[in-house]
Amino acid sequence: MRTIHLLPVSLLAFGLLLPAAPVQAQMDPATQRLIDQLRPQSQDALNATRGLRRPPSAPSESPATPAVTLTPAAPAPQPPPRPAPAAQTARPSTTAPAGMPSASLTVNFATGSDELTPSAMRELDRLGRALTSADLAPYRFRIEGHTDTVGAASLNQALSERRAAAVGRYLAQRFGVDAGRLETIGLGQTQLLVPTPDNTPSAENRRVQVINLGR
Repeated sequence: MRTIHLLPVSLLAFGLLLPAAPVQAQMDPATQRLIDQLRPQSQDALNATRGLRRPPSAPSESPATPAVTLTPAAPAPQPPPRPAPAAQTARPSTTAPAGMPSASLTVNFATGSDELTPSAMRELDRLGRALTSADLAPYRFRIEGHTDTVGAASLNQALSERRAAAVGRYLAQRFGVDAGRLETIGLGQTQLLVPTPDNTPSAENRRVQVINLGR
């Protein structure tokens, strides 16, 4: 009877004991822009500028010969300066306080409701991926609901509060964002991105503003 000897085969060779390496999904450009907007700026460049020193000036030496005074030639006549073009005022992208990383998102809701539309969910999916990224995971954020001036101010205030809360719930349920990282608030029509008269529909003013509150 022939004896068959089986050589020991390491399971590691087949990768059976090795955990699957996590694959980091590449962020789409829109999500990456949100990350860049909401991430605090680095202070490295500022610190480097503060550390710069002027080079020492060369020691002055007394001239060996008397200084010669030169009479400058008369300047050539110059044409009259052209009037500067009228400055164009850039539209603001946020009403957040200066220095606080922020982003304004167009989140569409059903009319007069806090029900998220499919396009709103797609926008919030980008926000959810941004807030759970390694760059933004350590920070807390304020979710602000804003409306335009259509309708009564009191109704817009209540509606903006419900919509901000709906955004917070969506981020928590779909992406597992810790509720302790999110502060939701409604501001109604009190902070218009684009000033308009009463009862003026404006997609730019109907927005959700996200502000980085720090760690």
